Amino acid sequence: MRRIIGFIAIICFLIGPVSPVFADSISPAQKTEFEQLVHDYLLEHPEILRDMADKLDVNDKLAASTARKSTLASQAKDIFHNPIDAVVGNPKGDVTVVEFMDYNCGWCKKSVKEMQALVATDKNVRVVMKEFPIFGEGSEYAARAALASVKQGKYWELHQAMFASEGKVTPEVVDQIAQELGLDVAKMKIDMKVADIDATIRKNQALAQSLALTGTPGFIIDDKVIPGYTELANLQSMLATTRANGGCKVC
Repeated sequence: MRRIIGFIAIICFLIGPVSPVFADSISPAQKTEFEQLVHDYLLEHPEILRDMADKLDVNDKLAASTARKSTLASQAKDIFHNPIDAVVGNPKGDVTVVEFMDYNCGWCKKSVKEMQALVATDKNVRVVMKEFPIFGEGSEYAARAALASVKQGKYWELHQAMFASEGKVTPEVVDQIAQELGLDVAKMKIDMKVADIDATIRKNQALAQSLALTGTPGFIIDDKVIPGYTELANLQSMLATTRANGGCKVC
């Protein structure tokens, strides 16, 4: 009986008073007694908090999945075919992999090796790079420089070199790497400021939010979203499954 009463108390405590009139009718002593009952019940049955957390996690994942499906269906063109985004691998590949990344992200740095291997071993994969700077000014500058480097045919080289750099990627580091790779740095800086690049970065940030990508990296393979780092074998397996199922549905 005490368990049932305690459970009812928890529910009442969580949903709050039914009405202000009801709340006003509780004396300070009754309120204290009620709060103690809730406290004691939680101490006796802490598993209820775990159950609630598990339920909340399930609900969050379901909401994220629903949001992702909706965004993939309604914004496929912006996700897979924005003409400003850099494309590596085979531009006419049969399946597209999209990566959201930041040049100051440690897990993105680790992912570069996976993407390099994927592009080297799968000659029919198309990879879209989504510049998604979330780690401050240096990341924003690097993202703009990377997009500007597309006009000079140096994106993949600059992309790899910035991730290979030790320490934080700052504007000074980006300029030095660009110069070492033979880019026209003055032209790159002018191109970084064009409206299309600004619009693309803002669009990528909005897409990431709609896709429930709260950090970097994040991947999309056709209609599947993979938040966080993933190994080469998983990417290859998902590509094989997509091809076996008839190819792209949305990409």
